[in-house]
Amino acid sequence: MPTGFLSHELYLWHDTGTAASAIPASLTVEPDQHAESPATKRRFRNLLEVSGLLDELVPLKPRPATVEEVARFHTRDYIERIRTLSAGRGGDGGDFAPFGTGSYEIALLAAGGTMAALDAILAGRVRNAYALVRPPGHHAERDRGRGFCLFGNVAIAAMHAKAAHRLTRVATVDWDVHHGNGTQQAFYDDPAVLTISIHQDNLYPVGSGAMSDRGEGKGQGYNLNIPLPPGSGTGAYIATFERVVAPALHRFKPDLIIVPSGFDGSGLDPLGRMMMTSSCYRRLTTILMNAADELCQGRLLLSHEGGYSAAYVPYCGLAVMETLSGRGTPVEDPWLPLMEAWGYQDLQPHQETVIERAAALVKDIH
Repeated sequence: MPTGFLSHELYLWHDTGTAASAIPASLTVEPDQHAESPATKRRFRNLLEVSGLLDELVPLKPRPATVEEVARFHTRDYIERIRTLSAGRGGDGGDFAPFGTGSYEIALLAAGGTMAALDAILAGRVRNAYALVRPPGHHAERDRGRGFCLFGNVAIAAMHAKAAHRLTRVATVDWDVHHGNGTQQAFYDDPAVLTISIHQDNLYPVGSGAMSDRGEGKGQGYNLNIPLPPGSGTGAYIATFERVVAPALHRFKPDLIIVPSGFDGSGLDPLGRMMMTSSCYRRLTTILMNAADELCQGRLLLSHEGGYSAAYVPYCGLAVMETLSGRGTPVEDPWLPLMEAWGYQDLQPHQETVIERAAALVKDIH
């Protein structure tokens, strides 16, 4: 079965303003493009077209999420506040979540696009899919936006999978360099959703994503955080997926796997301090595909989150799309030889200590 790809021009019209707008006003800060800009997403999609791979993918169309669908996670007051501000000049959704006029409608389209890609998978139109949506979502909490995110795209899609498709078990595997705090909050007491986040330790949000945060009530044990040390490279990430993520998925046996897909763990990202490469993203995708094939008929959905290197996000994205679709292209990653030769790409002892601690928690998943 083919691979689906979802994008829309309106995603690129979400206006985050300038970088100076994210910090207190000061004449010592020269305005610059905001980190969460359209550039990385546009260049990702453009490289797919230039490589010829876009023609091999099934185009999927987004639709706006309804207020009722968004309200499965977010409070009505918060949704209305975003709508009201968006009808004017925009504002800030909460903590580093700026937006402009019309971003409410675009955010509904982002949440709805993730659900549309999910629907296509569960309808059997595609085997797996990538939703290149914007604004991102995994930091958004019930009553506030955070970290460039307005609505929790993946959380809302997982709730849609349960409510509309009657799935009994959904797993999320967040490989963004920042902790998926919003997705964690959405399902912290829910044993029907396994939330896994692999992130740089204590990067953003500060104080969030500790390994000791395991869930509560009936959801105890179904939230799994793997906070990797700064400077972790391909060895640490591959070991994490082989020793922790894949075993956790096999114990949980989900009906669907959703990946909040950020490429800010790459070695060229300005907002992270990790050393991932395109070939590593390719390997992690293969591990998840193998798990999906064994556990849930290949059902694997990726929804775009972070990634702030306009030079490198396209190559990471292309590697993932080639792997999902099983189709190669003649495009080579020009940065890969340099990055693979960097020191400390191999698994380091202090990184292995964290991974082994996380692996010991997998036994609590049933």
